[in-house]
Amino acid sequence: MKLNEILNALLDYACENKLCKNDNISRSLFCVKIIGLLTPKPSELISQFKQYYQKSPKKASDFFINLTKAVIISMSIKLKNIKWQTQSSYGKLEVTINLSKPEKDPKAIAQAKENENINYPQCLLCKENEYYSGNYHHPARQNLRIIPIKLANENWFFQYSPYIYYKEHCIILNQKHTPMKICKKTFERLFDFLKIFPHYFIGSNADLPIVGGSILSHDHFQGGSHIFAINNAKIEKRYKIKNFENIDFAIVKWPLSVIRISGKDDKKLIKLANFILKKWKNYSDKSVSILAKTQNTYHNTITPIARIKNSKFELDLVLRNNRTDKNHPFGIFHPHEHLHNIKKKI
Repeated sequence: MKLNEILNALLDYACENKLCKNDNISRSLFCVKIIGLLTPKPSELISQFKQYYQKSPKKASDFFINLTKAVIISMSIKLKNIKWQTQSSYGKLEVTINLSKPEKDPKAIAQAKENENINYPQCLLCKENEYYSGNYHHPARQNLRIIPIKLANENWFFQYSPYIYYKEHCIILNQKHTPMKICKKTFERLFDFLKIFPHYFIGSNADLPIVGGSILSHDHFQGGSHIFAINNAKIEKRYKIKNFENIDFAIVKWPLSVIRISGKDDKKLIKLANFILKKWKNYSDKSVSILAKTQNTYHNTITPIARIKNSKFELDLVLRNNRTDKNHPFGIFHPHEHLHNIKKKI
């Protein structure tokens, strides 16, 4: 008998005997409560993770992802994500439609409206989600486990996403509920993570609305072992930068403007990445509608993606601008409205 069949039988029994209400959210909360009882305690997990890490970083991540698949991901994915590859002038691109996030039914929405507003945890990325019992506004996370790590001498946490988008999709979250901000510290954190998990990539959404992620209120990164199409994108042109001669500098052939820098000296890479970030944040070119700021609002930022390739650190800096106008209220340099149907949930 499969795990989902056992859980469904237990949930049917719980509903019949008035142990939980018979709606999607109530069943989900009760289901996570059951799984939480079977999941190792945080202290036990951290101890086991450290033991595996002494053997190798990959053995530790393999142990952690296998546990997560058993207690979180297998419960979340009711439908397989749709994905396919297509050839383009930029190389082979991968397209995915994520179907794993559960939708609320009308009963659950009505119940949530009656419930009192609860601001704990502050968001879905806060460390307080671990072991949280959940409610109609917030998913239960008794089965969530997180591993403490140090990035740039700060306290961060490492976990796997309940809604897996790609292979070994992990989330790296700041201990503090602090807004996302792309800065020099960002690049320091990226390379520190790669030193801990050299077999993973790590990246971040931009820190501005429209071109940024869905949770800008909590600083975080995303990583994993998936090889994206951009990893294999061709180089259009290479340059040498004064005072950074030992750093490879190139423009990537990609639909977005991407600068790729690589080398063995992470400190030099951090310094160059920060130099590029500062230059881009203040860059304007009215002939192509790029304005660094309007009044006191800045528009330029960077999406960074880091990995280790051929024994070197490699950092992609994707230049972003979130300006809007009357013709494109959802972003001049963002997918335009006629393409939005592609991103809508099924």
